[in-house]
Amino acid sequence: MKLVRLFGASTSGSKDVVRVVCQRTFGTASGKVKKGGKGGGANDASKASSLGKEIKASSVVGANTLKDGSDPKILPDSDYPDCLWHLLDKRPALSELRRKNVETLPFEDLKRFVKLDTRARIKENNSIKAKN
Repeated sequence: MKLVRLFGASTSGSKDVVRVVCQRTFGTASGKVKKGGKGGGANDASKASSLGKEIKASSVVGANTLKDGSDPKILPDSDYPDCLWHLLDKRPALSELRRKNVETLPFEDLKRFVKLDTRARIKENNSIKAKN
């Protein structure tokens, strides 16, 4: 493992500021990176490129966790539960929920409001205790 440091002068402001950027590199003592190794990173790239378009379109490549298993097939949308399609929907933030009337909020938003408000109060109390 090698540590590379780059020094650069900042031009913003009147005072001279030196930035230090550190980057860890893994290689041999001579500075050359090993190829092959245990991980087989080079072999993985060649396997991925050799997969056919039909296989990529019909199965979830890389989702197999078993040694002797195969990648699961992609099913039609109707075979998946409805809740799956709403996992990535945007949910309102605490500030938005505080602006709304609590009595008119739907149950899911009310539950989220209580959860986020409780979390915010706990964090505030913890920061006050940490200062003392």
